[in-house]
Amino acid sequence: MSQKTLLNAKDINIILNRLACQLIENHKDFKQTVLIGIQPRGIYVAERIKKLLEAEYKIESIKLGYLDITFFRDDFRRGDKPLEANKTRIDFVVEDKNVVFIDDVLYTGRSINAALTAVQSFGRPKNVELLTLIDRRFSRHLPIQPTYRGRQVDAINEEKVLVKWVENGGEDAVYLVNK
Repeated sequence: MSQKTLLNAKDINIILNRLACQLIENHKDFKQTVLIGIQPRGIYVAERIKKLLEAEYKIESIKLGYLDITFFRDDFRRGDKPLEANKTRIDFVVEDKNVVFIDDVLYTGRSINAALTAVQSFGRPKNVELLTLIDRRFSRHLPIQPTYRGRQVDAINEEKVLVKWVENGGEDAVYLVNK
């Protein structure tokens, strides 16, 4: 197994700041916008973006939720091992709001498709956008593209993009792993 570093901690910080600025350009004060991290790994990106918006750019009252899509996926019954759901935490209504889904890696698009279905339990959004740290652009199964992308990665199917965060006991880094 070989591993190539795509992003280090400094690179990730620069990208997150750029993504935060792009969000500000489109959403100004965030009064009509909510951020939703896709469980499990998108929540780390979402939390970092929210902290940057509040601390560095002085934007207050940003609504952040976590969305579990486990049982909304079209492949959830296809695996041999039992699925473990994560917790959804959305304590606001998304009706007529701008929703920004946040995830770490956009691969086939199936997770975002599931998120589009799952979020409807909380109302009908006015607009839905997608922010992703890594876009694996040649691997899409569905016609889904990010509105905001940190970095585009061309990886063949045997390669995996591995995102690590300090928050879950690691380091801030993104690796391309060849198995």
